[in-house]
Amino acid sequence: MKGENSDTDGRFPSTPAKKTESLARKNPVLTLEFEGRARAVILHCKGRIVFRSEFQALSSLIAEVLPSARRLVVDLECVDSIDSGGLGELVLTYMWAEASGYDLKFASPKQSVRELFEITNLVSVFDVYATVPEAMAAAVHVDAHSA
Repeated sequence: MKGENSDTDGRFPSTPAKKTESLARKNPVLTLEFEGRARAVILHCKGRIVFRSEFQALSSLIAEVLPSARRLVVDLECVDSIDSGGLGELVLTYMWAEASGYDLKFASPKQSVRELFEITNLVSVFDVYATVPEAMAAAVHVDAHSA
């Protein structure tokens, strides 16, 4: 995303709020689409997050987008399940983002995914929000306090 248009502070993609771009990174298990907003990028995930090439596509996209966007909300509303390997990779990706000073939030997990985060106590590690708008508001809130 380097070299693309950005908004006034030069760090965020200047994609209209309603425009969604479908990535060429699709497979039968996991579909990824991103949506640029003024203050963060939303990554919509659909399917299953499993430890194989599916998660590699997800982690690669996060690693590609976060350095320029600095804030990313991963929308889990359409994620049906996450296996143990996928969960481990989410933890590693979250730790990398945090250590790099990036803001990575998760939003709208289905009940089964939310329960997985609770059972593994990852709700105390991850920033998990009930809805995408709540996660976006939290990203803006963090931005206001860091200024």
